[in-house]
Amino acid sequence: MKFSKLGIGIVAAIASASLLVACAPADGGDPSTDPDRVPTLQDGKLIISTSNPAYPPYIVDNDPSNGKGFESAVAYAVAAKLGFTADQVEWVDANWDETLAPTAKTWDFGLQQVSINEERAKSIDFAGPYYSANQAVVTLSDSPAANATSLAQLAEVRLGAQAGTTSYRTIETIIKPTTQALAFNNNDDVKNALLNGQIDAFLIDLPSALYITAVEFDNGVILGQIEGTTDGDSDQWGIVLDKGSALTSYVQKAIDDLKADGTLDALVAQWLASDDVAPFLK
Repeated sequence: MKFSKLGIGIVAAIASASLLVACAPADGGDPSTDPDRVPTLQDGKLIISTSNPAYPPYIVDNDPSNGKGFESAVAYAVAAKLGFTADQVEWVDANWDETLAPTAKTWDFGLQQVSINEERAKSIDFAGPYYSANQAVVTLSDSPAANATSLAQLAEVRLGAQAGTTSYRTIETIIKPTTQALAFNNNDDVKNALLNGQIDAFLIDLPSALYITAVEFDNGVILGQIEGTTDGDSDQWGIVLDKGSALTSYVQKAIDDLKADGTLDALVAQWLASDDVAPFLK
């Protein structure tokens, strides 16, 4: 069974999962609602990074400052818990490699669907998770992969994903293709590779797959989703901070509060799709 042209308006709450990696500093204090007392790079200002370009359903119109899209909304909700108003938030660009690099950040925290794992947590701090998603397989209705209904069949086609992501790791460790999967710099390159026939299908998180097949591709289909990762857990996303950042415990407390008061579930329901709209591939 395949799914195509799934409406963007499909919404449902997805339960937040438990944190995979302990990431708050042991000596972190309780967050203050006074932004001048929160340990940001600049007093009274919160600098947040995301990718450029950034895409729906996470950022709408490639403008994180408009508050539209799941990650933009989450960022402003965290900011509010820390005591910052919207006009005290500044957005900056950060590519994938910069976000994960073990170097000092020029921003306070960043969001761009970064999966929490132990290897990354050696170089950066995580606060979260703020969302958990499965990987989905996207293809075109006239692709050689269009009739694949199992992981074994997917292993026989040409696959691709963004380099360094859970999507690519899932191809290598769960699907285990007979032909080396192609790695790309970003998801735009991945999508173009499918459209020009360089690959037969690609992996990406399920909410992005739903948006791509509903809006961006005329004949895009979701073959299905893949449950879990090689660690047996779903793809849990964390807010990224400098390793050992004094701000980590504050952001973690904000996320915990947003879970407890139902805000995160409400934002999932507003901006993202249910995770039961595509079959699981075995």
